[in-house]
Amino acid sequence: MTEMKKHKILVVDDSKPNIDLIVEVLNNEYTVSVAMNGKDAVQLVAENPPDLVLLDVMMPGMDGYEVCKILKSNKKTREIPVIFLTALDEEDDEALGLDMGAVDYITKPFRPRLLERRVKNQMILKDHRDNLEEMVKQRTRLLNLTQDVTIESLGNLAEYRDQETGGHIKRTKNYVNCLATEIRKQGKYPKSNITDGYIELLTKSAPLHDIGKVGVPDSILMKPGRLTSEEFEEMKKHTIYGRDIIAASERSLGEDSFLSVAREIAYTHHEKWDGSGYPEGTKGENIPISGRMMAIADVYDALISKRVYKDPFSHEKAMKIIIEGNGTHFDPVMVEIFIICQTRFREIAIEYADFDEERQTLSS
Repeated sequence: MTEMKKHKILVVDDSKPNIDLIVEVLNNEYTVSVAMNGKDAVQLVAENPPDLVLLDVMMPGMDGYEVCKILKSNKKTREIPVIFLTALDEEDDEALGLDMGAVDYITKPFRPRLLERRVKNQMILKDHRDNLEEMVKQRTRLLNLTQDVTIESLGNLAEYRDQETGGHIKRTKNYVNCLATEIRKQGKYPKSNITDGYIELLTKSAPLHDIGKVGVPDSILMKPGRLTSEEFEEMKKHTIYGRDIIAASERSLGEDSFLSVAREIAYTHHEKWDGSGYPEGTKGENIPISGRMMAIADVYDALISKRVYKDPFSHEKAMKIIIEGNGTHFDPVMVEIFIICQTRFREIAIEYADFDEERQTLSS
């Protein structure tokens, strides 16, 4: 049977008799280390963080209040509980210690059993807190797995229908991630709240942008050539089908579902900055930022990809076409970000190319 790991206690006091007494009381149940001044205490905590600090207030040089302030100002040590040990017994002294973040305040001379009990209580609380944090982490991992499986399952629907989807999905999700990361780095769209969580969700959702193609007839989706105007009108409906497919899943998961970004992308990635896109002809900043990102990612990938009706375009030619669409097809700021990201776009396209011809064209 594995022996339970002992909690680590750091005792900080400039009085050796006090330290000896505390070590005698706690040494059987805990791993106890000591420091006889504030400077050494801060260094020991940084090198080997304890589970609890027993901290004397009145010490020469750096006193206990200053040590506590330093520990609580550092995100790596601020959660370590601190119990003050002091001869000061005024109400204001105790209040000051608690205001600084201490969990308890024991006055000297202290009774060994009282000290032992209070330390044990804090260790029980810490164990509960640590267990709760682990439960939250496990729950978060489960939720993330649920998101991944749901999106992957929906994405597989598109792959089974569209032979051109496999590499396209991998490439476009990476393009979108690159754009979103650079947008945040450059400080663009400050009101859009592009957080780590949003970028992660956006990247997960990008593969569903063409999910609506499952509703397009095979005679149109698989046609080995350009579509007629009537066929193109039918193809355009994939944005509506995609929105409705994802919305149906959303209803089961609730209004704040992680699929909201996927629905937004599926419905708006063919809108154009000047309002000439579809399905609604939405214009400018009324197009969600996710749709604006996906528009560039989708068009770039269509240009550099081999199709039955066209050879793959070079990276330079694809760039030229997107830049020409600045202010008409694409958001001008998004084009600016694309130019910054263009080397990474090319690398992604080469890495996930479906055909050697595409890879050679991009590499030349």
